[in-house]
Amino acid sequence: MIPTRSRRGMAAALSTLFLLALSLAAPPAGAVPSFARQTGMACEACHTVWPELTHFGRVFKANGYILDNLKQVRGVTQQKEEILELASLPPLSIMAQVSLTQLAKPLPDPSGTGDSQNGTVAFPQQLSLFYAGKIAPHVGAFIQLTYGSDSGSIGIDNTDIRFADLKVLPGGHSLIYGLSLNNNPTVQDLWNSTPAFGFPYAASASAPGVPFGTMIDGALGQDVAGLTAYAFWNESLYGEVGVYRTARQGTAGPLDSTQAAVLAGGAPYWRFAYEHNWGRHSIEGGLYGAKFKLLPGAGQPLNGPTDDYQDVALDAQYQYLGDLHLFSVTATRIHEKQTLNATYAAQLAADAGVGNLDNDLTTTRAFATYYYRRKIGGTVGFFTTTGSTDAVSMPNSPDTRGWVAELNYMPWLNTKFSIQYTAYTKYGGLSDNIDGAGRKASDNNTLYLLAWLSY
Repeated sequence: MIPTRSRRGMAAALSTLFLLALSLAAPPAGAVPSFARQTGMACEACHTVWPELTHFGRVFKANGYILDNLKQVRGVTQQKEEILELASLPPLSIMAQVSLTQLAKPLPDPSGTGDSQNGTVAFPQQLSLFYAGKIAPHVGAFIQLTYGSDSGSIGIDNTDIRFADLKVLPGGHSLIYGLSLNNNPTVQDLWNSTPAFGFPYAASASAPGVPFGTMIDGALGQDVAGLTAYAFWNESLYGEVGVYRTARQGTAGPLDSTQAAVLAGGAPYWRFAYEHNWGRHSIEGGLYGAKFKLLPGAGQPLNGPTDDYQDVALDAQYQYLGDLHLFSVTATRIHEKQTLNATYAAQLAADAGVGNLDNDLTTTRAFATYYYRRKIGGTVGFFTTTGSTDAVSMPNSPDTRGWVAELNYMPWLNTKFSIQYTAYTKYGGLSDNIDGAGRKASDNNTLYLLAWLSY
């Protein structure tokens, strides 16, 4: 299944890839220092400011994270067939986040006796161990194991395991193709305009957050396993198709009616994009989407009706990479059509309040980022979620909108200090009295201080 190639041929192909990418990008590794150790290049090679990728970083990711500049431990048979190629230094990294979250007004205490404590400290908010880099000549991985303060446990986080190969075509064109085994739709994507690695790159677990979101916008992250096939022609035209299945953590044995939100069969995923590079500029436009058929559980049989979610999205990204100034703009618009067959049937059977059979949800986000000398910079942008009103699940409509501003200082390339402020003008369809007890949308405004260290 995996094509065989001589070591010399592979080295030549990788060298060609490196030169092609370097000619199209400014000083262009992965989101963690293990990529820098593996390639021998500083983080600025693959990132504007991590985790946002440059063109070179996108090519590195598409090629399976395998470009390296380390001494290799090799095994060769008597027939000169290479059967082992291991880097002398394992591609491991550690990431730590420490944060403080302050709301404009404390959240009500669940007991109804007053307010919850404001000023939540997370130490750490997250602590992650990464394996990020080459496994074999055509195989690489980005695997994240995370302790989260919100769960108090260690679990699998974003994971992308790839097989990739490169062909140099007549006329100097290139074709990178491969397979991605991953656990979060869009985590394998090459651009930072899609959900998994889109801005904000870090957020508080103790803030209210946006109350409604589409399925492809992180709702199934780490709860599914997907296998996708992709091709990247001439480092410009990108296409990917695949399928996802439920892969639940913390449960043994087959899934049954006690499990909620189980995918019925496979969920198809697709992605198409085009990137154009000129000088220090690059621009990308694309489409992505998926269709999810979810079994709601709660005692309903796994061969019963499903709640169907059809997500179709547009995205765009622009980057300018100068010696002193870095500038980028990312945007996405996700439209979701919901056909809630299972939920509607359950409501009818229970003789309770009945919501809509069909709903829709649309999320739009756009952000602009600027950095000076990769030391100081920030991001500003807006977000909106709109959709239909449902008498049961969304009585006030899902309409939520606001803006985010973030200021970052990076004394070193692997150390980031952030001040982020999120302001809401509408929350769950309302600006005032959003909870029936007088709370305003602006009371959820959030000040978030973060120290983000990676080694």
